[in-house]
Amino acid sequence: MRIAFLVHDFPSLSETFILNQATGLIDRGHEVDIYTNRIHAATKVHPDVEKYHLLERTYCLPETPEAMIPRFLGGLWLFLTHFYRNPALFLRSVNIFLYGLSALNFRLIYPASALADKPPYDIVQCQFGTQGFCGIAFARLIYPRPKLVTTFRGYDISTYVQKRGKQVYAQLFQEGDFFLANCDFFRQKATNLGCSPNKIVVHRSGLDMSKFPFISRHFDAERAVSIATTGRLVEKKGIEYAIRAVAKIIDAYPSLQYNIIGDGVLKPSLQKLIDELGLSQSVHLLGWKNEQEMAEILSKTDIFVAPSVTAQDGNQDAPVNVLKEAMAMGLPTISTQHGGIPELIEDGANGFLVPERDVDALANRLNYLIQHPERWGEIGYAGRATVESRYNLHALNDQLVEIYQALHHTKGERNAINISMNKEQVIN
Repeated sequence: MRIAFLVHDFPSLSETFILNQATGLIDRGHEVDIYTNRIHAATKVHPDVEKYHLLERTYCLPETPEAMIPRFLGGLWLFLTHFYRNPALFLRSVNIFLYGLSALNFRLIYPASALADKPPYDIVQCQFGTQGFCGIAFARLIYPRPKLVTTFRGYDISTYVQKRGKQVYAQLFQEGDFFLANCDFFRQKATNLGCSPNKIVVHRSGLDMSKFPFISRHFDAERAVSIATTGRLVEKKGIEYAIRAVAKIIDAYPSLQYNIIGDGVLKPSLQKLIDELGLSQSVHLLGWKNEQEMAEILSKTDIFVAPSVTAQDGNQDAPVNVLKEAMAMGLPTISTQHGGIPELIEDGANGFLVPERDVDALANRLNYLIQHPERWGEIGYAGRATVESRYNLHALNDQLVEIYQALHHTKGERNAINISMNKEQVIN
């Protein structure tokens, strides 16, 4: 199959789930092209970007002006200068018989200029709901019409809806062929907004377990207890609350070390908080690390904390990959009763959950784990087993191909399809 991925930014170090799907599909013999609003010129890129030559498969979409006159003039210029590349495609972009007078707003001409030299796609995969409207344009322009699939992952089904209103996806739910959500929490949100329950399943973000070797954790009297958090330094990661929790227990464990891996807009304010609490010798903002560097730090870590919170703009998390990675490596974990995270962690069995923004509860759980290192191994084994059984990347990529194939072989109107697989396999 030929598959088009639509993403906002590429490549992004924080979106390895897109890389994992793209490379998994390529490994299975399918062609994947990536269309993005912005190509990152980052100094650090995931090694798979180079290994699979993904930038050679990546195309930048032209920006569509919102103002009518600039959009009309720009669209007219694109139509006149690119029409020769694919006349049928450009004529479809302004076909009032297909799309009514709205075709004359020239919005379809902009994606048409990116598609003009490309063979048709079988599947158009919007990696976030926010790309769904570009996906509608692709589905309208490409002939024969591809199947349009959209995945909801977090911001797109929380903050974006809060900003744009509950009807924001009404057209996408009508024109899209199938929908995926990376946790049941977001699947429920989508159905509450109007997505047909028969057109959406949970398809989780998986891990390549071979990259995260299991290490049974034991107390080492020769070094200080080490805690770690990995993630972007943004509000919904809740890192402020973990820092404050460490401040509450530091007098009891003066040699404790807390390493925070990642970068983001809150770095200056978090560093200021660390200094104000007198934690500069104990809490360290390490910045971005590649997979190998991160794995090395986590191999010497005793406890992992992912204190996610619902941001003021409504942004929420699914079961975050960094939490799965820590669990796969055998780390006892503490997270929050937030978003889709309770679908990953069973409190007291394979990790611990505390209420969002509850510094005292977080400090109490940290204190409990430090006081009871005999439980580290037990919790670590349970965490690894959960990730192996429910988040195995290879099994999930196989299931994604099955979904695509079922859609590809479905003819006729855009309606619910019967996935030729056990639905519970997709959900679990």
